[in-house]
Amino acid sequence: MQLRPLGRSGLQVSPLAFGGNVFGWTVDEALSFRLLDAWLDAGFNFIDTADVYSSWVPGHSGGESETIIGKWLRQSGKRDRVVLATKLGKPMGEGKKGLSPAYIHEAVDASLRRLQTDRIDLYQSHDDDPDTPLSDTAEAFAALIKAGKVRAIGASNFSAPRLAEALDVAEKQGLPRYESLQPLYNLYDRAVFEEALEPLCLARGVGVINFYALAAGFLTGKYRSPADAAKSARGGSTTKKYLNARGLRILDALDAAARTHGATPGQVAIAWQIARPAVTAPIASATSMKQLEELVAAAALQLSPETIAALDAASAEPAAPAER
Repeated sequence: MQLRPLGRSGLQVSPLAFGGNVFGWTVDEALSFRLLDAWLDAGFNFIDTADVYSSWVPGHSGGESETIIGKWLRQSGKRDRVVLATKLGKPMGEGKKGLSPAYIHEAVDASLRRLQTDRIDLYQSHDDDPDTPLSDTAEAFAALIKAGKVRAIGASNFSAPRLAEALDVAEKQGLPRYESLQPLYNLYDRAVFEEALEPLCLARGVGVINFYALAAGFLTGKYRSPADAAKSARGGSTTKKYLNARGLRILDALDAAARTHGATPGQVAIAWQIARPAVTAPIASATSMKQLEELVAAAALQLSPETIAALDAASAEPAAPAER
């Protein structure tokens, strides 16, 4: 497995990250353990989760994914083989949200307990917090790194201006900077990242670990009509957002590329992202061993320049109308 540097953090990660949002939601503990073991056995080392996963499930309060990963780490003894990423900042109960120094220290200790480890390799701000000065947040993260609780920090869901400002603050004050960005990015959702965030990350050496690499399953070709919405828990919202003329055009291009390369549409969609210069490791999840095997094959798939050009053209977003 050819590992990739994550920003300037010193962390070396596999070209694909396993998304832990499914653990404790659509994947039970036993299957989670098998998937994680298989992920490492295939040569991958990068696992991403968040404290808030899976609070959206009735009866859950967050922490379910971290708890399962923690049990697996303890029982398997494989902590040193994993680059472990988690996030904080989204609501976790009364008063538990944001990036204030007090809450950062509270949240990291809670995540460490659930993960049953003494360190988090990549600790990420899950959302921007405009109510907390960027310097206060950076100083709190610096304290965590000094204490050995965190190795590097990253950002998720930041706008380009706010990410640039955060990088500038860290640089001017000699504090640890965000070494990665976790944005929404895939063949369908391109414009927001490519217009401003991508050039910023390239210029500043920030690694990109984008989420929704398969557009919630749409880019696998699983959803091709409104009737397909019943195929999974995410089907309804997926078909509503992606099932349109442009989405179908992208699926046609993926189908053609899959035939050319002897792969599946989902594998092609991921390989297209891995080939993107700014992208370090897309994040994708699997809910079965078969899906995990597809992810493993996707990371090894090399697309031809002609295929990449065809996918670029098919997925191009219409230009915004000129202002009058």
